[in-house]
Amino acid sequence: MTILDQFSLAGKVVVLTGAGGLYGRGLAAALAEAKAKLVIASRNFARLQQVAAEETARGYAVVAEPLDQGDESSVLALRDRVMAQFGRVDGLVNNSVLRPMRSPDDPVAAWEESMRVNCTGVFLMTRAFGQVMCSQQSGSIVNISSIQGLVGPSLELYAGTNMGTPPPDYFFHKGGMLNLTRFYAGLFGSHSVRVNAVSPGGFFNNQPEPFLTRYCEHTMLGRMADSTDLGGAVVFLLSDAARYITGANLAVDGGYTAK
Repeated sequence: MTILDQFSLAGKVVVLTGAGGLYGRGLAAALAEAKAKLVIASRNFARLQQVAAEETARGYAVVAEPLDQGDESSVLALRDRVMAQFGRVDGLVNNSVLRPMRSPDDPVAAWEESMRVNCTGVFLMTRAFGQVMCSQQSGSIVNISSIQGLVGPSLELYAGTNMGTPPPDYFFHKGGMLNLTRFYAGLFGSHSVRVNAVSPGGFFNNQPEPFLTRYCEHTMLGRMADSTDLGGAVVFLLSDAARYITGANLAVDGGYTAK
């Protein structure tokens, strides 16, 4: 196998959550192009069916499945359907995220719903699919964290905009995801299952000025991320090219956290 062959996901069954969102749509395209047998799953099943149809039309193997990752029965049912169809699972990308909190002053119910999906849900997905990988003695899990799990909020970026103050739940569960990554890297390592995280920076989504200018100035590359920037890192960590990498966090942020 050549070094370029090691980057291929051909023949690998990969589960990607949240494939219809900002990061997820680009990840779905990248994983499909890397030749994975791709299962995309989230609560927005209609959107996923559209994504699967688009990727299938491009000649790739993509199927959509419903999932409420904050519900253990839904997680286990997804696992069982994947195993019934494919007989194995080689990769899991925990990308799905729910954003019920909009400000630090939101009701506690919004915080609790965020934790149900974004903390408990990631734990449930990692445990359920990780156990399958351990039984296979192979597999790779990639958790999509955020630079907000690495640093505190740069509140000056939001001054003079209508974006409001970012809520605390996102910082909490993205920071926790990084240590959950390290925990499962340690627990699963003896079974040849790798667990890593990727921490993307801000994604361009028509943010208002002056946020956009300030944010870009905060990076070393002078821009926000686009839909093609995250896929390469995730494909790499899923692939055999990263077979000696586990417990790591890769910042994909244009140098934001290094500046």
